[in-house]
Amino acid sequence: MAAAIAIAVVADVIQFSAGPLGWFFFDAGVDIVVMLIMFRLIGFHWLLLPTFALEFIPGVGMLPTWTGCVLLVVRLRNKQQRELKNGALPVEVAGR
Repeated sequence: MAAAIAIAVVADVIQFSAGPLGWFFFDAGVDIVVMLIMFRLIGFHWLLLPTFALEFIPGVGMLPTWTGCVLLVVRLRNKQQRELKNGALPVEVAGR
């Protein structure tokens, strides 16, 4: 989880340093690489998809979207693990 957070922060810093206009292909390349790394490190989560898409909107890439998303996913996964440890079913399973 720490590696995923660190990579997200580095990706946001790289994209922020590219400036508001950035280099579209450079930013897109960073986003694709980060998305693949995140899938490998923390697995698929639906929040990663809008974050990936938001990075292609000019100006939004200046926001730390990868960092925020990864922190949220880590928080949600930790909450699910605590619930499983305490014997409660995750919301997705309990609602079915």
